[in-house]
Amino acid sequence: MLENSNKIAIIGGPGTGKSTLAKNLGKQLNLPVYHIDGIHHLENWKKRDPKERDKIILEKVNEPKWIIDGTYKSTLEVRVQKADLIIFLNYSTIAKVKGILSRYIKTRGREREEIPGCKEKMDLEFIKFTINWNKTKGKFVKEIIDRNKEKNIMVFKNRTQLNKWYEKEFSEKMEI
Repeated sequence: MLENSNKIAIIGGPGTGKSTLAKNLGKQLNLPVYHIDGIHHLENWKKRDPKERDKIILEKVNEPKWIIDGTYKSTLEVRVQKADLIIFLNYSTIAKVKGILSRYIKTRGREREEIPGCKEKMDLEFIKFTINWNKTKGKFVKEIIDRNKEKNIMVFKNRTQLNKWYEKEFSEKMEI
């Protein structure tokens, strides 16, 4: 499944481990990795203009090889259509909240590698966004996946499933 995948879209809510999976797959498959959060956010969590952000993302999508992680709705359909493999981390709300809290505890106050110039933070707005993700963005993602069923799509319901698959593919553990 992975051997012919030169364009991989990793989709899922906050705290699902998209960026970690993207980094690990990028190393294993020797593919460039682009984190949409890193394109969207400038230094100190300032947001890039959405039109400029989408232009950059679509330029990356037209490259011959990539792994792009993120679920930004404005370019999701194009990324899914251009990808050889779509990985959807379709975790429960509780798993996502645990993921963002765990990341915050581990990296609080340190710069996020995938979002240069931005230190890990937590606020009520982000927690609410995470709690509502399945009702809002999750529904949108499922609709796009349903429209693209002919594509190579992998859906993981939890970290255990993902880690077992990764270990089977690469004979090594990945902790997300």
